Amino acid sequence: MERMPLGVSRLDRMIGGGAPAGSVVLLAGQSGAGAREFCYTSALINGLARADHELFDLHYGDVAEGTTVPEEIHYLSFTHERSAVTDEMSVVLDDELVDAGMNDVEFVELAKQYFQLTPVPREWYAASPGDITELGDHTGDSDVLEAFASYLTDHAAGNLVVVDSISDLVSAADDDLGWADLTVLLKGLARASHRWGGLVLLLVNADVLSSTQFGRLQEATDGTLRFEWESGGSERARTLVVQEFRGVLSRLEDENIVRFETEIGDGGFDISNVRKIR
Repeated sequence: MERMPLGVSRLDRMIGGGAPAGSVVLLAGQSGAGAREFCYTSALINGLARADHELFDLHYGDVAEGTTVPEEIHYLSFTHERSAVTDEMSVVLDDELVDAGMNDVEFVELAKQYFQLTPVPREWYAASPGDITELGDHTGDSDVLEAFASYLTDHAAGNLVVVDSISDLVSAADDDLGWADLTVLLKGLARASHRWGGLVLLLVNADVLSSTQFGRLQEATDGTLRFEWESGGSERARTLVVQEFRGVLSRLEDENIVRFETEIGDGGFDISNVRKIR
């Protein structure tokens, strides 16, 4: 089975080189538990693979046999500009890693489609010329889900797409943007992604979801990584739980591993050497 790097070297090595190509993965995190940093790390490390081999080797190392680095990396946001995301990356990650990694990342925002039917003034979200890629300029799609689907159709095949974040669509779900429409779209995405052979990471804040909503998102994707806070005495630790992941979970269960302690440093998100046995 061909694989594509998630960008976290220790985790990738443990699961056979990365996620199965064609996967749609839900990254569901409690606030501050590491899901967003996982997204940043995945985009930047995969960006380094083609932009700066020396830094890639320093932060990641060798790519496993049978693993294919994505041709392109796309970072898609519904509400934020590129500068805001890179500034946030630089708060927690090394500036050199951010600058070099983002050189090979195509950043796209769907703010026009997301905000245009809201009371938000256009000048608050309209892009300045040359500032960022504004998807509406070249697709003509007026609906945010249509624009989202159109972009994936054009760019997801063989590539890494990081979506930051599905939480924006969940919070906007109403009569115009229905929850059922979102979950059906994600089920269709999972079907198409198997043919495309790329990797799609969907970030979501688990704190804003009901148990039913979370269950439906899980059903619509190939795998779920849960990022949680765990208390032990007077200390809190970030943990990563691997759930229902096609082609991945079976490898971990063979070693009785489903939960990892994690850490976030200048080099990005990482799993620690401590393995928690179920």
